[in-house]
Amino acid sequence: MEPIDPAILWSLNYRMTMSVLAGIAPELAALGLEIKELFVLAEIDERLYPADLADHLCMPRPTVTANLKRLQAAGLVRREIDPADLRRHRLHVTEPGREVLAAGMAILAQAFGLRLARLTATEQVDLRGMLEKLS
Repeated sequence: MEPIDPAILWSLNYRMTMSVLAGIAPELAALGLEIKELFVLAEIDERLYPADLADHLCMPRPTVTANLKRLQAAGLVRREIDPADLRRHRLHVTEPGREVLAAGMAILAQAFGLRLARLTATEQVDLRGMLEKLS
């Protein structure tokens, strides 16, 4: 069997990802979210500091800062001075933020679930294993 060009696999993955994200953008907008904001919001509980969040999401720090400002203005995120280090701000998802996050993730899960439904249960398990191996 001849090896597959990695650029082709990357392109297929990219097109599928962008197609799913483009498809859910209007529904997320109805929740008051942009696509990147959903992913920022989803990671705050694990990454309490803006710089850690940016590094984990592989996003430029100014982009994460802009997203956090919008989320904060919408009442979905709260910033607090870290009592352990008064120079740092910790992030917290508010209760309305949790509700919007749950709704946004449900929209994403439903849209990506339609793609996954094209695979058998075994193929889905295999895909998860392969993605974990590549991560």
